[in-house]
Amino acid sequence: MKNVRIWFVKDFECRYISHLDLNRTMLRALHKSKLPIWHTEGFNPHPFATFPLPLSLGFRGVNECMDVKLEDDNYSLKEIIPKLNACLPRGIRVFDATEAVMKAGKVAYASFTIKISGDTVPSSLICQQVNELMSEDKIELEKRTKKKGFKTVDIKPGIKSFELTEKFDYAELCVVLSAGSSDNVNPNLLITALQNKTGAEYDIDITRNDLFDADMRPFR
Repeated sequence: MKNVRIWFVKDFECRYISHLDLNRTMLRALHKSKLPIWHTEGFNPHPFATFPLPLSLGFRGVNECMDVKLEDDNYSLKEIIPKLNACLPRGIRVFDATEAVMKAGKVAYASFTIKISGDTVPSSLICQQVNELMSEDKIELEKRTKKKGFKTVDIKPGIKSFELTEKFDYAELCVVLSAGSSDNVNPNLLITALQNKTGAEYDIDITRNDLFDADMRPFR
């Protein structure tokens, strides 16, 4: 049995389906594709698939991955790409299939590109506002937790690096955030902190580019 990591893009209308719906879509595609995927055992067998780090609703993902197990160790990984794409909607495109190198638990960081714009806020001012936020010693806000309702958290330690570029009608923030199981900073928290600070409303477009381990090696 071979562990395989399937790489795909999640975009267009599929950005707005939940992780649960993505899981259902992928399981249906695996079933229809007739690939030699290992199935779970029990009363209701289904193709086994896991996602190392689920993508938030509304985010574009250009380097997403899903782990499966092949029952045929000699099966060509390149055959997976066209067979799965033939069973998937337009917004999900498989572009590679590789043997899994790192375990899912190794994910520690994620890189994002965030486009920030506003009807009444020029891009130059947005850049100034973001730089002021990032220069603060603490970036605190209320965050919902599963057990305690809301609590005040400081997300500044979870920002590993960032680069800000002023475009014609938006500010482009490229940022690396903590994405491990115990320390996870969602980009939406960063935008919420910005809105809390400025009182302005922004239009946001978020793309997750890649995942990394604790040493900033690309997750593969």
